[in-house]
Amino acid sequence: MKLTSPSQIRLLLLQFGLYPDKRKGQHFLGDYNVLQKILHAADLSPDEGALEIGSGIGTLTRALAERARQVLTFEIDAKLLPVIQHNLQGYGNVRLVHGDFLRENLPQLIQETFGESPFKVVANIPYGITSPILDRLFGVASGWRLAVLMIQYEVALRLVAQPGTPEYSSITVFAQYHSRVEIVSRVSHTVFYPPPEVDSAIVRFTPLPKRLPPEEERQLFRVVRAAFAQRRKTLLNTLSGGLNLPREQVERTLREVGIDPQRRGETLSLEEFITLTRALSQPKG
Repeated sequence: MKLTSPSQIRLLLLQFGLYPDKRKGQHFLGDYNVLQKILHAADLSPDEGALEIGSGIGTLTRALAERARQVLTFEIDAKLLPVIQHNLQGYGNVRLVHGDFLRENLPQLIQETFGESPFKVVANIPYGITSPILDRLFGVASGWRLAVLMIQYEVALRLVAQPGTPEYSSITVFAQYHSRVEIVSRVSHTVFYPPPEVDSAIVRFTPLPKRLPPEEERQLFRVVRAAFAQRRKTLLNTLSGGLNLPREQVERTLREVGIDPQRRGETLSLEEFITLTRALSQPKG
């Protein structure tokens, strides 16, 4: 059965007595050309593994299995498992985990599935949990060499935004600290069954080396969250309140690193956030 045809996807689901659950973000890709764009962006080689978040009906899973050494895929909806297993008949290199990607023991599953082999993350993820997925990928799911994700277009714009633009936010700084982020292609909502209300984008993440030790890294994101908590307020106000620090200390530190205390958080670059974090982390005599 052709898995990249909306009409065929509909018939397949009906065959199993199923209907897409929009509450779970179930919008199944039904376009061959978009599928090929995802695969081209991932550029999998036969010696690499692939980790997929959300198997859906197995369209992308099957395409990954044809290219990767091993596939580790997660699906939380038990009702979809028979459909996935039906579509993956004959593919012995797929490990299907019925579970929540955000809660499973990822280091163990990654080690058991891929061992020391390289792997990439390739997935069409539910729109509503993009931030938790990125947090998980850049945290406990370490070791991947590239991630290609289909996400909501508006979120993709935030991930590649520049300081001072309306799209620039805490998730921008988080993503750009951990990776080089690129929008590969915008994807129309019409290529999904059922179609969502908004367009998507194929986004590629290339991990970057850690620039701060763990405690300073945690402090960096505390500073970033505080800076963006109230966008209309100045850094002096947001940081002193959000970090529970004396205003005098915050103002002094900002001036020491050459940042005007009256600036707003969304105007600071990643480099400025890192510099500020290092200064705030220094012991005060």
